Parts: sequence; C-alpha cells; structure tokens
Amino acid sequence: MNDAIKIRILQGDPIVHDVRNASFPSRYRGLPVFADKECPPGCNKCVEVCPTGAISLNPLKIDLGLCVFCPLCQETCPEKIIRFTDDYHVAAYPRERLIVGRNTKSIKPEAASEKIRKYFGKSLKLRQVSAGGCNGCELELTALSNVNFDLGRYGIEFTASPRHADGIVITGPITKNMTAALSLCYEAVPHPKIIILFGTCAISGGIFKDSEQIDRKFLNDNKIDLYIPGCPPNPLTFMCGLLDWLDR
Repeated sequence: MNDAIKIRILQGDPIVHDVRNASFPSRYRGLPVFADKECPPGCNKCVEVCPTGAISLNPLKIDLGLCVFCPLCQETCPEKIIRFTDDYHVAAYPRERLIVGRNTKSIKPEAASEKIRKYFGKSLKLRQVSAGGCNGCELELTALSNVNFDLGRYGIEFTASPRHADGIVITGPITKNMTAALSLCYEAVPHPKIIILFGTCAISGGIFKDSEQIDRKFLNDNKIDLYIPGCPPNPLTFMCGLLDWLDR
C-alpha cells in the first residue's frame, strides 16, 4: 500500500484538465504551416516524397485527409517552407476544411445542426468499428476512457452494441471483408445517427487507398458528420473536435 501511494505521488496529477489547451512535446506533429516565401522554381521534392499524394503545388496545399503526418516533406523541403506545429485542433467538417493552404491559421468543424445538438449535446453514445485498421487508431480511441482523458466527463462514451449507440466511429480504410459488417452495424443504430471518420485511413484510405482490397462504397452512400485526421489522431483531437462540433 505504501509503495502504491508513493508511486501515485510521483506520477502527479495525470488528468488533462484543459483539453483545449494541452501542451505537447516538440516532436508532436499537428497542423502544418507554411513559411512566407515562395518555393524554388521547378522544385517538387515534397510532392515526390509524400507517400499518399497529400501535397499539391501552385498553390502549395496539404490535404490532411490524405496526410499521414510523417515528417518527410518537412525534412525534404530545401527552403524549410513546410513545418508541422503542435496544434492538435485539426478535426473538420465539411471535408474541404482539411485542405490546408498558406492562409490557413486554424481548423474547426462547422457546428452540428440544431437537431443534432438537441439530441446529442449532453449525452452521446458511440460504437467504434475497425474496418481493416492497423490498431493504431483503435488504441487511441481506447485511451479516451482512461484517467488521462476521461471522455465520459462530457457525457460521451463508447458502447458495446450499435443498438445502444447514437452513431459510429469508423477506423481503417474499409476493406472488402468489412463492408457487410460495417453496413449491418450502421443499420442497427437507431435514428437519428451520426458517422465519424477517425484517422487518415478512414477518411481517404491513406497508404492503402489504391489497394484492390478496399471498398469504400459505404462512405459514398452515407453522410459523414465529422472528419478527424491523423495517423493516428491524438485523443485530444477527437475530444476537441466533438466538443466543437456539438458547440460546447
């Protein structure tokens, strides 16, 4: 017992009290920004090195729905124009808000409709569906229930059954083997219901987007309510994105 108390004292307060203004280590990569200077003529090194084709030129833009937040573009750019900040507020709606340009200073989703806020503003139950994910995003979602993040303090929780849920959170690129299971899970959620895409794979397919084993028809047939980019996203990105979306 004494040893347990000593360890608890040494650990300090583990709770992230202010989820909107948390501090991150310097190695964390969040919202990218661009230096106020032009790219060298003919240079496209960042485009060539990007593993998912997230970068476009003329004008310079990064699609965070495709970006896996690797440092390759930042390291390759000879003029050091691209730099990832520690800003973890990158959840968005609509999808176009994930495309970051030189004038992008911050990202924030549009608030949900009044009907959605009325239904889910104080209590929201979600069913997570791993549609072929690598377990990275899944681990971050699991962390939301621990003492550090404590998502339940906002009335937002994950449930074991889609019949008890208000919506689904999809991770993974959606493989052919998971299309039927995903559709069945979503159909079991009572109306009204929402869909959240968590992670680059869910949003665009990520590094697997050109695979023949991917089937993303489900996303074409259903409305997406919130996009949370990252590979994987930080739990705080999920929390702040939902709170902003619910206008809380």
